Amino acid sequence: MLLQILNGDATREIFEKSGLPGQPLAWREMLSEGMTPAGCDIGRFFEKRADHLQTVYGINRETYLADIAQARKMLQQASQYEEIVLWFEFDLFCQVNLVFLINYLLRLNTPMPRVSVVQPGSHPDVPDFRGIGMLRPAQLPALFENRSYLEAADWQLASAAWEAYTNNNPLALEALTGRSAPNLPFLGSALLAHLQRLPSAEDGLNSIERFFLEQLAEGPSVDHQLYERLWKEKKVYGFGDFQLAAVISRMAEAGVIIRTGETLEITETGGQVLRGEIDYLSLADFANAWLGGLPLHDTPWRWSTIEGKVVKM
Repeated sequence: MLLQILNGDATREIFEKSGLPGQPLAWREMLSEGMTPAGCDIGRFFEKRADHLQTVYGINRETYLADIAQARKMLQQASQYEEIVLWFEFDLFCQVNLVFLINYLLRLNTPMPRVSVVQPGSHPDVPDFRGIGMLRPAQLPALFENRSYLEAADWQLASAAWEAYTNNNPLALEALTGRSAPNLPFLGSALLAHLQRLPSAEDGLNSIERFFLEQLAEGPSVDHQLYERLWKEKKVYGFGDFQLAAVISRMAEAGVIIRTGETLEITETGGQVLRGEIDYLSLADFANAWLGGLPLHDTPWRWSTIEGKVVKM
């Protein structure tokens, strides 16, 4: 039997109508959001992460751990399957989950079946392709038939990427953005997008925050209109409503945007930040904000939009 690991419930719903063989497992984590603690065993990793997600995002700790335990139980039985298929996409959200799972399988220290990946970056029938959830069940078998099998270089790069992602030094991650492996073609661009979530050296805004402020500088908008524009112009992130709402909430608390009813507007302070007159970091609360293994509170690390690289302030 095949173990088909799917990037969430939307893909699972389509998969189950596709007629493809195997046991589906919907991977529901969002490892691109919140703390990913380094230096602990996997059980402690998820316990610490559960505490963080409950404190910062209001995600129920016990529900989270129960779901993870069920997924881990299936992963522990990896050697019983004839093949493991990983269905993930080109964006940061999926690529972080993908390298975690590859690294997790690598460290099971058990006989491993062949591991393959299905990770479409586009689709001929969907001009504005953003993910497998946009496809019809009948379109999945062709993707499955064209899956690729992980090679030694893929395992090595995924392991290095996960270690660097959970590290508190973004230079380690930056060093991997130019590395390639035969079956991880999207990892470099996803890691680069992740680094651009660091506060910028110029105004303290990260890539997503600046995009939202620039959009609101052109006129008021409702949340979902902003999200749609981001999904169209910065689809490399792959973030859903939950993650983007957290960004909006922090920006509102910082006073750079204001909500009137269902409408968002840029404030005078937001305009000053956008013009580089005020540093966003002097306004925003990053007390519990993390990028992988890097706490943002008082971090010296920045992304220079001028130099196009990570710098230390």
